[in-house]
Amino acid sequence: MQKTKASADELIALILHGIEEVKGVDINLLDLREIENTVCDYFIICNGTSNTHVNAIVSSIQKTVSKSIQDKPWHIEGSENAEWVLMDYVNVVVHVFQKHIREFYDIEGLWGDAKVTMVESSYNS
Repeated sequence: MQKTKASADELIALILHGIEEVKGVDINLLDLREIENTVCDYFIICNGTSNTHVNAIVSSIQKTVSKSIQDKPWHIEGSENAEWVLMDYVNVVVHVFQKHIREFYDIEGLWGDAKVTMVESSYNS
């Protein structure tokens, strides 16, 4: 029996939950569906306070998604130095930054045409 593919909404909710479990900060969801020639439908961007925190966020996302829907990223890049880790779930790409690296690359600015949703955390950072 073939497992059903999780919806993008379900995957996004699980990723956000994984980020919040370890107190990732400044979480933004960028909807890229209205932009031509994009490699995915959504970016989720957040940051951690150190390389240890960035790796904890990445690990939490992987565990949360894997446990709930048995899905894993197609590719993960950048976990060696943990300044900017990219997790590719095909339709949803997660960027986990350290704050200074996020500010330098300004992904939200580069994708200025995307619809941005700031995700309110359930805790105070």
